[in-house]
Amino acid sequence: MTSSQPKSVYRFAEGVYLNITNRCPNLCTFCIKTKWEMDFHGNNLNLQGHEPTAQEVQAALQQEMDAAPFKEVVFCGYGESTMRLDVLLSVGQWLKQVRTTGKYPVFKIRLNTNGLGNLINRRDIVPDLKTAVDIVNVSLNAENETLWRQLMCPAPGYENGFSSVLEFIQKCATAGFDRVTASCVENTGANPQAVKALAAQYGASFKEREFLDEAER
Repeated sequence: MTSSQPKSVYRFAEGVYLNITNRCPNLCTFCIKTKWEMDFHGNNLNLQGHEPTAQEVQAALQQEMDAAPFKEVVFCGYGESTMRLDVLLSVGQWLKQVRTTGKYPVFKIRLNTNGLGNLINRRDIVPDLKTAVDIVNVSLNAENETLWRQLMCPAPGYENGFSSVLEFIQKCATAGFDRVTASCVENTGANPQAVKALAAQYGASFKEREFLDEAER
């Protein structure tokens, strides 16, 4: 059953996830947010136009930290977190400060992103991200620009985003994050081995992600 109250912070597996926006410049053919009607395993992730402030996210995170341990905090909801870079950085930097106190079990901070953050913000945001997150996972999903456009369905202004995604991966790979991974969703028409080779070319590790459908919700 889906919770009635929209959530900006929710638990899944061994992590705490941050849903700070529902906006995204892509409308991926395999995206579950429409198929699952903004639900994620009983969590209502429809922010209904109210994007949480950094202070609201921190307050909800504080409750989770005091309630039970977790292994990671992940910027990953039904939207692209780099569209709210100021909130992402504020919360991530706060988490890093909290971590230094030793009050809570050690956790990592991860960003799941479509890799368009530099294009969205019209500058190189990688140095800023380095101050706020430990791990970057980029949804690459295609081995060439034509297929990327077909699968990612980018909004106007982002049609040529494939090269920006590759540049973003490369910049992250050389920035000193704990790990940089490029991923590909299975059974979409992309060639996972070709995407893996492309990820390696730009300095990232690779992960093949499961294709989720409506029946699995």
